[in-house]
Amino acid sequence: MSTPSDPRRYVITGGPSSGKEQLFDELQARGLPCSKEEAAREIYRRHRERLGRHLQVGDRREYSREVLAAFVAEYSAHKSGPFFFNRGIPDGYGWDAFFGLSAYPELEEATRTYRYDAVFVLDALSTFESADDLVFARDREIPRVHELIVQGYYDAGYRPIFVPADDAESRVDFILRNLPEPIPTKE
Repeated sequence: MSTPSDPRRYVITGGPSSGKEQLFDELQARGLPCSKEEAAREIYRRHRERLGRHLQVGDRREYSREVLAAFVAEYSAHKSGPFFFNRGIPDGYGWDAFFGLSAYPELEEATRTYRYDAVFVLDALSTFESADDLVFARDREIPRVHELIVQGYYDAGYRPIFVPADDAESRVDFILRNLPEPIPTKE
């Protein structure tokens, strides 16, 4: 069993339309340590602003490497206690497969080196909205992206815990009940 000061890293992931944004809002409202934003989305936004368009085939490996660097930096910055990550390093396998790219040595090495204590996969919600049009996948591609992300975690040696579609509060309750070690409460 780890001590309260040992870092414990939990990934929350899923395809587009899985409700991660609302779930992370709920984690923050409860005062639980978590990612403030989705690094991949912010990097994509910068690429799109710079290019003036969505990513194309020739842009995707550079994007993937930037996302990997951001995930490794976020992982490395967490030094003690529990932390919930908005996506994790093995998400790269799923997105790269969706982009038609094969895994590359840096992703494989990072996946072996930086390990998470648990991975929670959010089942897709029945509605999909992207007000800022930053999602790569079209509605019909969402289930495939989700499958590829999940497969990436299995390929990386994880046994994901699937979080049923529900409101954010219920999903956070489910995740907290299914942590390998409970988070100490402040009394």
